[in-house]
Amino acid sequence: MRFNNFFTSEGRHYEKAIKISKKVLDLEEEYSKLSNEELKNKTVIFKERLKKESLDEILVEAYATCREASKRVINEFPFKVQVLGGVLLHYGDIAEMKTGEGKTLTATMPIYLNALAGKGAHVITVNEYLAQRDAEWMGQIYNFLGLSVGVNRHGLTKEQKQAVFNCDITYTTNSEVGFDYLRDNMAIRNEDKVLRGLNFAIIDEVDSILIDEARTPLIISGPGESLDSQYLIADRFIKSLHKNDVEVFMEDNAVNLSESGIKRAERYFKIDNIFDQGHADLIHFIQNALRANILMNKDVEYIVSDDEIVLIDKFTGRKMEGREFSDGLHQAIQAKENVGIKLETMTLATITYQNFFRLYNKLSGMTGTAKSEEDEFINIYNMRVYCIPTNKDIIRIDDEDKIFLTKKEKYEAIVDKVVELYNKKQPVLIGTISIDMSLALSDMLKRKNIPHQILNAIEDKYEASIVSNAGKIGTITIATNMAGRGTDIKLDEEVKELGGLVVLGSERHESRRIDNQLRGRSGRQGDPGYTCFYSSFEDDLVIRYSSENTKEIIESFNEKTSNDKMIKIMDMIQKRAEGLNYDSRKQVLEFDDVLMEQRLMVFKTRDEILNQENIDDTIIPMLSRFFKSMFNENNYLELGFSEKTDFLKNVLSKYDQIKQDESIEEKAKSLLLIIMDRQWIEHIDNMSRFQKGVYLRQYAQIKPLDAFKEEAYIRFENMMNNIVEQFSINFTRFINEI
Repeated sequence: MRFNNFFTSEGRHYEKAIKISKKVLDLEEEYSKLSNEELKNKTVIFKERLKKESLDEILVEAYATCREASKRVINEFPFKVQVLGGVLLHYGDIAEMKTGEGKTLTATMPIYLNALAGKGAHVITVNEYLAQRDAEWMGQIYNFLGLSVGVNRHGLTKEQKQAVFNCDITYTTNSEVGFDYLRDNMAIRNEDKVLRGLNFAIIDEVDSILIDEARTPLIISGPGESLDSQYLIADRFIKSLHKNDVEVFMEDNAVNLSESGIKRAERYFKIDNIFDQGHADLIHFIQNALRANILMNKDVEYIVSDDEIVLIDKFTGRKMEGREFSDGLHQAIQAKENVGIKLETMTLATITYQNFFRLYNKLSGMTGTAKSEEDEFINIYNMRVYCIPTNKDIIRIDDEDKIFLTKKEKYEAIVDKVVELYNKKQPVLIGTISIDMSLALSDMLKRKNIPHQILNAIEDKYEASIVSNAGKIGTITIATNMAGRGTDIKLDEEVKELGGLVVLGSERHESRRIDNQLRGRSGRQGDPGYTCFYSSFEDDLVIRYSSENTKEIIESFNEKTSNDKMIKIMDMIQKRAEGLNYDSRKQVLEFDDVLMEQRLMVFKTRDEILNQENIDDTIIPMLSRFFKSMFNENNYLELGFSEKTDFLKNVLSKYDQIKQDESIEEKAKSLLLIIMDRQWIEHIDNMSRFQKGVYLRQYAQIKPLDAFKEEAYIRFENMMNNIVEQFSINFTRFINEI
């Protein structure tokens, strides 16, 4: 077993976890002698003890109980390394456990323990298939021990979601629970909320959710106002441009019109200056059309299915049904692909994954690959990463990369290797980063008469079956991204004798961590295996992230250049990609942190209003403030008074007479919440649009983040004043009409 340095705080924490896990293991014989009824009754005993004791104090016995229940109910007995991982998860850490080491079973012990507190325990997965599968599978253990289990899915009714979150244990996807939180904070009545708090969560594939997906915030959108023809006109203009009319910044995933492109736009749209304030909408349409046509690739970021644009999760290769790009980009892609255009959306609510998951009282996670990102986990989430030893030694062979000058050479080398392995009947898993690449390799294998199966966002109906069979004798599988597939690839003895599963990466990803996720599909639980990555200097990674320096070096390469030298350059490019992506995630968080402070203030105020039995303490100060500071000589006429008088006194006198009717107070509360929500939605939508263009401030020597902070503060103050004004005017009219 690998030991950390005992003299560091991290090492001492790890050593403590080892000692605790040993105490759990020491109870194995004692708990094996308990009857089923005695074991089940432990839950009742633990709940009673928690009235006086802490979770830490009952941890050892609770883990031993859950471990024994696992053996009896699903015939799986957690190994000592799984118990160790489970202890670290309870303390809010990240357990790095290699693929096939049983993360799903590891999570049962901390989930059982924390669910005993009665405040809810969440298991967060990357997709609904895994949430449903794990809830049914591991739920047998919890049900045996007397705890309830629910699965949160997209499309459930309010009542169904409330029932799911009222269970002791809830399985859910990261996006769905995030959207539930946003929707709860748009509710007009307390009874419309579905969450009962964010107490404890274990995130499966924690690096995928908290790192990879952290660049894209959660957004709830609603229909805005826009004309379909403007998207089509902008799309036709972009398709008429020449190469030198645009400037593409691949590493920033950005594109702009060049000087010649600006002049061409002014001629095309018959205007003198495109940057005049009156042409802001036109720039918005052009910019979206640029992004749609140049940065967004069909079968990479999205697919076209049944005359609809369907987004693809770039980290898992799965379709994201019901999700759309915001702020007009989705409509620009619809124009590009000539499918039906919907109304442009406006942002109704948004939050980053970083800020959402930091709302949990305690958060932990597990994955096969996280140690390389530990600094980010510590800085943003205050979570340490601990590498859990494997149950059996890893004997897989990880070969050095094969680097080629062109994609053509690379593809041919991959196919030649597959043919060689197929003739030996050794199973092969080929990992690709896009649907295009998977289809290209598939065509090449067909020409060689090599039977194979494909798993990508288009061919995803039989995912679990395809993945589980990938280790069968003579099976060739092409899969687009393997993160979070959640199904083990098990090998027959015949395959083990051949050398195990061969994993071939057809291109490096933007992170070594994701490459390692693919490698980890081979060599589980001490199985033999072999992995190798094939790359070329025409790959997207190289094109997008090469610096000017490395581009010059690459141009000097030829057939005689050593593979070692090419590997060093590829390593440099990949590390640069990791650094730039970290900067991107950091920037997303920095901007959202500005809004997070305002978001929490608004949400806290909403909750106070919802929970108030008597709303007078809120609305009377608002009315007083409004009447004292915002009325001029003519306002009283608008409010229906025949002469200037003490408006506040008249209003409150009328309100006192009618508020005995409880429905009046409820209507006043609803009116205030509706106005607050309307103003907040307008604020975040405006700030979302402002953020997209704030980078231009750097040309005036102003830091974009500083400009965003200043603008956010000013607009938030205006929003609060608008809420007071709008409520006071509408409430006064409401009172006078009764």
